[in-house]
Amino acid sequence: MFDHLTVVTHPLVQHKLTLMREKDTSTASFRQLLKEISQLLAYEVTRELPMTTRVIDTPLCEMEAPTLAGKKMALVSILRAGNGLLDGILDLIPSARVGFIGLYRDPETLRPVQYYCKVPSELEDRMVIVVDPMLATGNSSVAAIDRLKEAGATHLRFLCLLAAPEGVARMKEAHPDVPIVTAALDDHLNDHGYIVPGLGDAGDRMFGTK
Repeated sequence: MFDHLTVVTHPLVQHKLTLMREKDTSTASFRQLLKEISQLLAYEVTRELPMTTRVIDTPLCEMEAPTLAGKKMALVSILRAGNGLLDGILDLIPSARVGFIGLYRDPETLRPVQYYCKVPSELEDRMVIVVDPMLATGNSSVAAIDRLKEAGATHLRFLCLLAAPEGVARMKEAHPDVPIVTAALDDHLNDHGYIVPGLGDAGDRMFGTK
């Protein structure tokens, strides 16, 4: 259906996602599960990282061994909910550079409003992974990637926990060059722009707010 979309169907990803969907899952459990699932999703989104080799000494001999090439990747979190994915990926890739784009969705228009942006330098030389748990209308994601391209980014990936068909289509229309990795493609958006069946508001569930 969407050639730029990868749905990670690994059993551990799907099991943890089910636990996160349940309305009675506690804030602490939700936060921990999001951190765990982000590491599993990061495995897929970083599959095409550029590689090179260097000579090392093992306890037995010298060898030419594979290692990551180029500048450190950049992880960019769409505030605030993106930080839940960011934390887990940083545990896996602690040397990554980190940026933040603050966006909130106007409840009347559902359009994104930017209130903060701080991203690493030399984005044109880095793989940039944008993280946000929910790809709903796609408006915030498109706005964030617009901003990153303006800052020089050319090698972008988008990582989310859940996606709606409307958001995936919006991203394809605006940024067909940006692959999307997610744990599930859900059914639709409701009248309030929430993903159905979804899991509610990821930021509220992560931080215990309403």
